[in-house]
Amino acid sequence: MTAARPFVRSRHDRMIGGVMGGIARRFGWNSTLLRVLFVIVSIASAAFPGIIVYLLLWLLMPEEGA
Repeated sequence: MTAARPFVRSRHDRMIGGVMGGIARRFGWNSTLLRVLFVIVSIASAAFPGIIVYLLLWLLMPEEGA
């Protein structure tokens, strides 16, 4: 059994805070596609909840290597 990778913000794969890069790395997903999907879902939900979710994750997720 392999140890699960923790949720951390990426230092290398980041556009703003590294949140989407960290989530993509955790699950082995493509970070660009995850970002596009997040933007589409945020726009579809009037953008406000998506911004709040991103800011909360940015505050709560530790930075990689910290």
